[in-house]
Amino acid sequence: MSDKPWGGRFKESTSLAVEAYTESISFDSALYAQDIAGSKAHARMLGRQGVISAEEADRLIEGLDQVKREIEEGSFPWKQELEDVHMNIETRLTQIVGEVGKKLHTGRSRNDQVCLDFRLFVSDQLREWIRLTRDLVRMFMRRAEENRAVLLPGCTHMQPAQPVSLAQHLLAYAWMLKRDAERMADCERRVRVSPLGAAALAGTTYALNPAMVAEELGMYGTFDNSMDAVADRDFALEALFCGSVCMGHLSRFCEEIIWWANPLFGYITLSDKHSTGSSIMPQKKNPDVAEIMRGKTGRAYGNLVNLMTIMKGIPLTYNRDLQEDKIPFIDTDKTVRHSLSLMADMLEGITFHPERMRKALAAGFLNATELADYLVTKGLPFREAHHVSGRAVAMAEDKGVGLEDLTLEELRSLSTLIDEDVYTALDYDTAVARRNVPGGTGPESVARQLEKMRRWLEEDGK
Repeated sequence: MSDKPWGGRFKESTSLAVEAYTESISFDSALYAQDIAGSKAHARMLGRQGVISAEEADRLIEGLDQVKREIEEGSFPWKQELEDVHMNIETRLTQIVGEVGKKLHTGRSRNDQVCLDFRLFVSDQLREWIRLTRDLVRMFMRRAEENRAVLLPGCTHMQPAQPVSLAQHLLAYAWMLKRDAERMADCERRVRVSPLGAAALAGTTYALNPAMVAEELGMYGTFDNSMDAVADRDFALEALFCGSVCMGHLSRFCEEIIWWANPLFGYITLSDKHSTGSSIMPQKKNPDVAEIMRGKTGRAYGNLVNLMTIMKGIPLTYNRDLQEDKIPFIDTDKTVRHSLSLMADMLEGITFHPERMRKALAAGFLNATELADYLVTKGLPFREAHHVSGRAVAMAEDKGVGLEDLTLEELRSLSTLIDEDVYTALDYDTAVARRNVPGGTGPESVARQLEKMRRWLEEDGK
């Protein structure tokens, strides 16, 4: 006869190989706090509903508190043969409080129990992601504030395009991360919905009050369909998507850090604590943190695809395949949390080199658009102005100089509309300063962006 809590209809025990293959305690023990919180709320509700006595509910809650202490003190006896976090906790609880421990599972199934635990866990981690993302936004804002007057080449196709302020460049990532935080917060409201009361799949005959449990656990509501409640993992998929998008944004900045730290660019120097050396080349200072973060992004993407693949063929309702939902999320959670924290630390330690950025402005004719716009203000249609500016670039390239180094006579040979004031238009600082349209790189626009971001941080939290 099986000694499992569910073993009443079985005549023999599960093989050790099957136990090792099907166990989940090696990873779902991470959900112990959520499991205990859910069980305490369930016990309290059972007591208030009269399903068990108030005294029995109190004994269950006291026992669960002891189980939590044992886990956090490291003395809890995790057992693989008990399969998962739920059965381990319930078994130990029954040892502590006696037969009343067997009443805890009244009106629920492991199906709705694990959904509750996992939803609470994902919700709790999303809240931490949001906090860390907002901290990183603050760091991008701080570095932007410090570098409002610094200019560098803005690129398209990884080719020099137009001059921009370093503040504008850094704020672009702040806006990406703001969207990440908002996306996570929106997701979290769909995650933190209680499935408890759905039982195995059809609901329960006991006089339960799911809303009472949801309220105690700070959840936003309860399930609408018992079958959907135990079979749904959209909440985990959506959270994994949020983490993947956020990691993609971090990876893009890592790519720029890697380029900028290359001495051929020389835009930045990374702090020693975020760099490593070479075992053979003494001069090397490698941006390994940025490279590893860029690499871990693929891992986060893989976890999303992993769970999407698990879900695509599962019929209603619960199937054991769903045990595999936690590994990809737990892994992505670790990656996202550590990456956000490390990026903030790495960004704080970067030394920017404005003189190298300024020197790079002259290398790519980044003021060619300014010349075209200047000619438009003189009455030339833009397409013709674009053509004249292109010819000016070709002339400067042949001479090995910048547009601003061409003589007035040389420029007037291309268009008689050009006059002395062209050199003001070709000035890089002027080019940036003029772009104060909403969202532009001009100083007034940058100031507006910083203020808008500050208001968001203040209005949306601490």
